[in-house]
Amino acid sequence: MIELEGVPELIDPVMVAAFEGWNDAGDAASTAVAHLDREWKGEVFAALDAEDYYDFQVNRPTVFLENGVRKITWPTTRLSVVRIGGEKPRDLVLVRGIEPSMRWRSFCNELLGFAHELGVEMVVILGALLGDTPHTRPVPVSGVTSDPDLARTMDLEETRYEGPTGIVGILQEACTHAGVPAVSLWAAVPHYVSQPPNPKATLALLNRLEDLIGLRIPLGELPEDARAWQLGVDQLAAEDSEVAEYVQTLEEARDTAELPEASGEAIAREFERYLRRRDPGQGPGPGGPGLATESGDTSYLRDPGSGRTRPPKPEQPEQSEQPEQPEQSEEPDADGDEE
Repeated sequence: MIELEGVPELIDPVMVAAFEGWNDAGDAASTAVAHLDREWKGEVFAALDAEDYYDFQVNRPTVFLENGVRKITWPTTRLSVVRIGGEKPRDLVLVRGIEPSMRWRSFCNELLGFAHELGVEMVVILGALLGDTPHTRPVPVSGVTSDPDLARTMDLEETRYEGPTGIVGILQEACTHAGVPAVSLWAAVPHYVSQPPNPKATLALLNRLEDLIGLRIPLGELPEDARAWQLGVDQLAAEDSEVAEYVQTLEEARDTAELPEASGEAIAREFERYLRRRDPGQGPGPGGPGLATESGDTSYLRDPGSGRTRPPKPEQPEQSEQPEQPEQSEEPDADGDEE
């Protein structure tokens, strides 16, 4: 049994996870969870044992000095809890780590053990892939799930992908087999400018997450960073005629594909987000909880150094090839969709 001393009963908890590595083009997904942790002042309450899941020749530990004392930081996955206040408070369990090198089923089982013990109602996994999308247009973000009922009720795509997968796909399927609602949000990062960071893709993921879970997320300097990033890429593209021509081709393809999407429903959705940010007291609209305000109160968290027993191991899913994100170098289409 997991012992989470000092962590109270959570309110409508949602687990939000992201992993550095293959599923994190431009570091967009891991940066998004790091932003949530920083803005809401999360405190780590648990960390998975690095010895169990990581090859230290692939993900090497780092040495640093603290007050003249040498210390080591091991690659791992850490969990923190943040409480967002407001008329309808809600808790988030943030999972941030590195894609494990081995024992993926045990890794997912351990995370699901925490989710079960904390009463998590839904798991949202953030990812980013390389796509044929122009940097000058809004970042496409696809919301996918393996649960047909969840796809219908939350207006998501039911994934049909077949091919190589990463820890995001494995964790989503593990959640499905364990009966935990799970959604993956995928941002498409322009393949011709894939170097991290990509604040524009991070911002797009946070905006989609905001709509999904009905919380207002403080964005800090991200909008300004995204504008600066785009201006910088504009300048680099302008210096190379071939790149500029290629970007124009992507723009034309994207605009043609999205012309039917410019519906009244899409416009209303964007206008609703605008109104939410103007009026912090306004709710997110039908189907979602009330708008929350930022709160930095995390005093209820226990000391992360205290001991705990190993979490229970949920029943392992049957082994089969699971649908997931496309091979980043081949699969994404002009819209950056997963399928």
